Amino acid sequence: MAAGVNRKISAASARSHTRKSKQKTSFPLPSGIVKKILVVFFIGFLAWAYRATQPPPPRKCGSPDGPPVTASRVKLSDGRFLAYKEYGTSKNKAKYKAVFVHGFDCCRHDVATTLSSDVVEDLGVYIVSFDRPGYGESDPNPKQTIKSLALDIEELADQLGLGSKFYVVGFSLGGQLIWTCLKYIPHRLAGASLLAPVVNYWWPGFPVNLSTEAYNQQPVQDQWTLRVAHYIPWLTYWWNTQKWFPSSHQDRELIPHSVSMRKEYEVKCL
Repeated sequence: MAAGVNRKISAASARSHTRKSKQKTSFPLPSGIVKKILVVFFIGFLAWAYRATQPPPPRKCGSPDGPPVTASRVKLSDGRFLAYKEYGTSKNKAKYKAVFVHGFDCCRHDVATTLSSDVVEDLGVYIVSFDRPGYGESDPNPKQTIKSLALDIEELADQLGLGSKFYVVGFSLGGQLIWTCLKYIPHRLAGASLLAPVVNYWWPGFPVNLSTEAYNQQPVQDQWTLRVAHYIPWLTYWWNTQKWFPSSHQDRELIPHSVSMRKEYEVKCL
């Protein structure tokens, strides 16, 4: 019986020894290869992240792959085209000449929804509304700055012959261009007006308690969208198009609406 026990023990020992031998002879992955794999994954992630933050290339009106040109346009000194539309009294008879700047989800046509034609005619007002760079049928400006926007307005006014001084009116997000005009071309302005302007909650001269109260009254997703636009503006496009986190409720409504309007516009132009 003792011999049988010894045989069992010997067999168990042999199996244990075999397993240990196999474990010792297994080939470990070199640390250098692991580092290379991690580097490749990291580079791939950076490439994906960069691509996700970049908007698609613009399709210029009049280009081979773009929609046709239907608007009146002026050619700026840098070669870009700016589309515009005129309203009200003719320039020759007008007492007041104004440049209207549209908001975020608007274009040159939207000025008509905010004006009374009778009032405009009675007062002798001439208004030109234009598509901001990258909107509607205006070419985008890859080198756009705050100052360049004001200079675009000045050049538009000069090419249309509005005279040495003219008025500027900004609606909603278009109000930012009015501040720009006041800073860079004040000598060309007869007056400036803001209609329901977008507020910058980080203005240093704005009362902190008032800006904080107004900011907190917005939906949480809108608060986060403003934070992204203010602190990390290069991430704005990704934030407005991603589906991982709740972005601005306005963006969720406006972006599909803008795409739909663009498709309808292209169909009408064909």
